[in-house]
Amino acid sequence: MKRLKLYTLFLLLIVTGFSCTDLEEEPIGLLAPEAMFKTPKDVETAVMGAYGRMASELFYGRKLTLTLQLWGDMCDIGDRGTPSRRQHINDFAADANNGMITNFWPRSYEIISAVNAALAGADLIEGSEEELNELRGEARFIRAFVYYHLVRIFGDVPYIDFFVNDPASVKEISKTSVSEIYTKIKEDFAFAKQNLPDKQPNGTRVRPSKATAAAYLASVALTLGDHSTAATEAKWVISNNATFDVELIADYQDLFDATKANGLKEHLLAVDFAAGLQGYGNEGTDWLAPITGIRGSDDRGWSVSVPSLAVYHSWDDRDYRKQVAFDDTTLVDGVPIPYTDYQRVQRPHIAKFMRFYGNSRGDGGLSDNNYPAMRYAEVLLIAAEAINETSGPTDEAIGYVNLIRARARNWAGVQTDFPEDVIAGVSKEDFRDIVIEERRLELSFEFKRWYDIKRLGIGDEVFKGVESLEPHSNFDSGKHYLLPIPQKEIDINPNLLPQNPGY
Repeated sequence: MKRLKLYTLFLLLIVTGFSCTDLEEEPIGLLAPEAMFKTPKDVETAVMGAYGRMASELFYGRKLTLTLQLWGDMCDIGDRGTPSRRQHINDFAADANNGMITNFWPRSYEIISAVNAALAGADLIEGSEEELNELRGEARFIRAFVYYHLVRIFGDVPYIDFFVNDPASVKEISKTSVSEIYTKIKEDFAFAKQNLPDKQPNGTRVRPSKATAAAYLASVALTLGDHSTAATEAKWVISNNATFDVELIADYQDLFDATKANGLKEHLLAVDFAAGLQGYGNEGTDWLAPITGIRGSDDRGWSVSVPSLAVYHSWDDRDYRKQVAFDDTTLVDGVPIPYTDYQRVQRPHIAKFMRFYGNSRGDGGLSDNNYPAMRYAEVLLIAAEAINETSGPTDEAIGYVNLIRARARNWAGVQTDFPEDVIAGVSKEDFRDIVIEERRLELSFEFKRWYDIKRLGIGDEVFKGVESLEPHSNFDSGKHYLLPIPQKEIDINPNLLPQNPGY
């Protein structure tokens, strides 16, 4: 959906309706949805604008995604010359003025504001109720998607589910509890599941389907420890995968090839970037690729988010996914140079977003990447984990993991014998460990690991344990499972107090 960036100008009229950081500004006028929305196409335009805001440097193009990478135990700071805001996230030293947080917080609310405007517009116009409900479902999906990130990162945050035509009306808004936000998230995803189509036109994976909404309902349930619901929702997607046209694709590498990424059947949701189609507000701007991969053969080994050597060495070389995930050699003047001879950081770098980034400005920046937000492989792993928690390691649960392992044995068409299938008879505890480890490898560097660490409560183990891949002795489980509310937001609106514990 490369044309999503063309909706930016319309969106700029909408997002001025709510952004906490703008509340000190002199309002230039009040927005009226009846003046902006006349047809269902206008509602769709607002929804498309929200996607453009998501596919931007301030959200999925660097600020949010890099924060999630560095917060986990799979990525460490490479070049220590990078700005301190990134290092502080990685080192559990961030404060309420951290520049990562103060950028993706307001961008998140701009996205929410856009879809709230679309929902308000849908209630004002005439049209097919089926068509309008489908657009409402899409808008509510996006809102739930953004809040699902916010609630896991910050805990209690303001919940806005209405069109803000006067910024002063939310200047003193208070935070909403985590439990209430999750209730709202589940309601939005459930509405989306009911009203979205089985498949989006032309096989696009940038817009959600019923299966996407169900997959997120499963993910939310898993996060909340509701394993029965997680299993039910995930299995519903799996049982109807032909209807939804979703499946594991044959070659794992193709998932991270920008020239092949449009319409991949494994993607239930992808965030789409397009080289050369940048808009106002950094729409379409991807800067994550060049700060995770090897950037420039003449300055090799320069990057920000780089796995530790422990991450690389602990991954079995026989696993094809390791080859896809890492670049441990680069060509300089046609000569292969091993990572031990890199000039800056002598560690293998992430290859997923930098090996086949399509068009770009020349160094991977402003790429054509489609970042996977939800893949069918994750749905299989959710089902396996949830079934194990409710019924133990059944043949069904084991079978889902083995589907993923079978794909991992396909080295670009050459079949190997590693990783082996999980065999029956494994204990519930051991199978739980197998699934979590499979998630770590299968979804490596895809912004999932931190959320797993948090929901499982294993921060002390992975950052302080003897087998830590990225030791951080200062990790504090009473503080570091949340980031602080941006101080500038609290300065504008003291009702956002109290600050998160420890900050």
